[in-house]
Amino acid sequence: MGITELRVGSHKWIFIQLLQKTRKMLFYATLANIILFLHVSYVAFVVFGLLLIWAGIACHWTWTRNRWFRGIHLAMIVIVVVEAWIGMTCPLTTWENWFRKKSGQHLYEGDFIAIWLHDLIFLQLPPWAFTCAYTLFGLAVLGTLWLSPPGFNRLERRV
Repeated sequence: MGITELRVGSHKWIFIQLLQKTRKMLFYATLANIILFLHVSYVAFVVFGLLLIWAGIACHWTWTRNRWFRGIHLAMIVIVVVEAWIGMTCPLTTWENWFRKKSGQHLYEGDFIAIWLHDLIFLQLPPWAFTCAYTLFGLAVLGTLWLSPPGFNRLERRV
């Protein structure tokens, strides 16, 4: 083996290692973006779910009284309110940040969609403002349950 073959071989080895590291970083960045998408979907379900329930009350849509839909919606906002009151960071945020660090990205840098989705749900306000907003939103969900309770028997679903 000559010196030329050794150099080519070592460059090839370095290139393979670099490629493996890049793939790993891309994998973690993709996972971070998937978690961000799930987070935005969670927020959208809670916010638009309440708006649809209100529209359903006004338009007499029976599906908005579905007990599973209403129960899941209530549970999701209760989780957010409890996290805010105990000062807990959302696990989705924690996981996204961890994957972004593992990918070598600075937090909340990434492709256009990731930045846009992140900026959509993460506003720059003091923590007490979020606690108040989440609590008021949770109270709106509870008030809506009182105003238009979900159906619990088969006869109510037909009405």
